[in-house]
Amino acid sequence: MKKTLLSAAAIGLSLGLLSAPAHATPKISAQSIIVNPVQASLGVQVWTDRDSSGSQTPNYVPGDKIRLYTRVSRDAYVYLFNVDPNGQVDMILPNRYAGGANYVRANTVKVFPAAGDQFTFDIAAPYGLNKVLALASLTPLNTSSIAGFTNSQSNFAVSNVQGQQQLAQALSIVVNPVQNPIPQNSWITDVAFYNVAYGSNGSAPVYDNSPVTTLPTWNNQQQWRSQFESQQTVAQVYISYANELQRRGYKLVNRDDRGNTVNARFQGDDNAQLIITVRGGKFDVQIIRR
Repeated sequence: MKKTLLSAAAIGLSLGLLSAPAHATPKISAQSIIVNPVQASLGVQVWTDRDSSGSQTPNYVPGDKIRLYTRVSRDAYVYLFNVDPNGQVDMILPNRYAGGANYVRANTVKVFPAAGDQFTFDIAAPYGLNKVLALASLTPLNTSSIAGFTNSQSNFAVSNVQGQQQLAQALSIVVNPVQNPIPQNSWITDVAFYNVAYGSNGSAPVYDNSPVTTLPTWNNQQQWRSQFESQQTVAQVYISYANELQRRGYKLVNRDDRGNTVNARFQGDDNAQLIITVRGGKFDVQIIRR
């Protein structure tokens, strides 16, 4: 995500990796999302302007403008982070624009950018899955170890963490400080997903020897496989098939990228596993349904 009308210099902050008390250790999910291990006394929701349910993965293409929405069940402080496919972390809220205060009243919807804000969130590469993490707390949190403002003229804080795993670990320390501990049930998180796709219709560009992304009628077929040569990257091929699965009603559950292999799991009426491997421009794509 690119923030238009924003100029900020990169800074380096040292992250203090302190040990949290064992009785209050937050959990980190398989998707590297921080989760409160106890039932919280408030709720939070986050969604994009193309999916008011917050449960889908809408497509955006470079140049699109995106708006993010959040709502809490009690008056709370809300912190928003965006994690792009390369692991770049942007702290969206709080910020120093007109609508950038992060104290949100109960059962009211707050939108970013808000009316009157002198910036937009413009979609830009890298292509692939983005995650928007919302953390709500009944008390203000000290996030200076995660992101900080470079100077008095900076409108957005610059992040010092890289990747969702490091963000989750850092946030687990923030909500569980060694000194001045906050009540364990006073914070909660939610996550929304969106995909940066190719082309005006969200499909990948066409290359010679590109894969056929319109899958056959499955009926009772539990495994589908295609092998082909292509000049595309494994990320481009993944987006082609992931978009097709999403058009068929599947929602991404998790995705594991390991060099020349992508292993992603989707859930719809059944569970689907998408496995893509590439060696020397030769692709092997499998979709396994269970």
